[in-house]
Amino acid sequence: MSQQTLPVALTPTPPPARAAGAGRRARRARLAIAAVALYVALVAIALVYIYPFLVQVATSFKTDADATADPVSLIPSPWSLAAYEKLFANSDFPLWFLNSAIVTVCVTLGRVFFVSLAGYALARLHFRGRATVFAIVVGVMAVPGVVLLIPKFLVLNQLGIYNTYIGMILPLLVDAAGVFIMKNFFESIPVSVEEQARIDGAGTFRIFWSVVLPMARPALITIVILSFQGSWNELAHFIVSASNPALTTLTKGVASLAAGALGSGNQYPLKLAAALIMTIPVAVMFFIFQRRIMNASEGAVKE
Repeated sequence: MSQQTLPVALTPTPPPARAAGAGRRARRARLAIAAVALYVALVAIALVYIYPFLVQVATSFKTDADATADPVSLIPSPWSLAAYEKLFANSDFPLWFLNSAIVTVCVTLGRVFFVSLAGYALARLHFRGRATVFAIVVGVMAVPGVVLLIPKFLVLNQLGIYNTYIGMILPLLVDAAGVFIMKNFFESIPVSVEEQARIDGAGTFRIFWSVVLPMARPALITIVILSFQGSWNELAHFIVSASNPALTTLTKGVASLAAGALGSGNQYPLKLAAALIMTIPVAVMFFIFQRRIMNASEGAVKE
């Protein structure tokens, strides 16, 4: 008896190219969903940080009654410039701003110069005790600033520079963190860069000023921003270095406003208007130098 062979149904197999295309589309879809979820999370986090600043801006244009009734609203009702008018007409805010500007500019320029010199000396000059000096610099970074307030006051008073611009500026001209940053950056610059200038007869300071310092622009800009921000927002040092109202800085003045120096009540618009104006110079400084900070590869040299 002959056996009859039945046909077997075969499942069609998709072409390899079509299967690979479907896999790529699925992978792109998953990446797109992940990217959307990431951006949503980033926007939510950004709003958490930005919202208090927006509240500050909006409240500075409110009346005292509106700020008390609805303190977190972003729409003033009604809009008012009373806080700014009171700030400039009934307080010494312009004098505070001028004092802060004078101190900040002097401290920033002086600190950039002195920490650059100190960093170059520790990175390039060979002298006995260099490692010990650098260890002391690093150790100073670990000392809380509040510990030095009373000794700082005693020294300023003993030197006769208490209640003077010199007493406010001089202790801030050198910063251990700035020396540390500049030393590490100078050590990243090849020594061969300086050899040609030394062969041409340039001295140590000429090499530092004309050859090495221009190559340290990213580090210098970092020091400029840190120095500007630190001296502009400094409070504790100005409390112990001056008590004369004519030398009051913005930080001391705004602190007195927060304590109710211009009247009773919460005075939210007045306080936040002062804080907003105080924030502007630091924000402008950061946005001006932001691109230069990020360009950290500038000045790199191959040996």
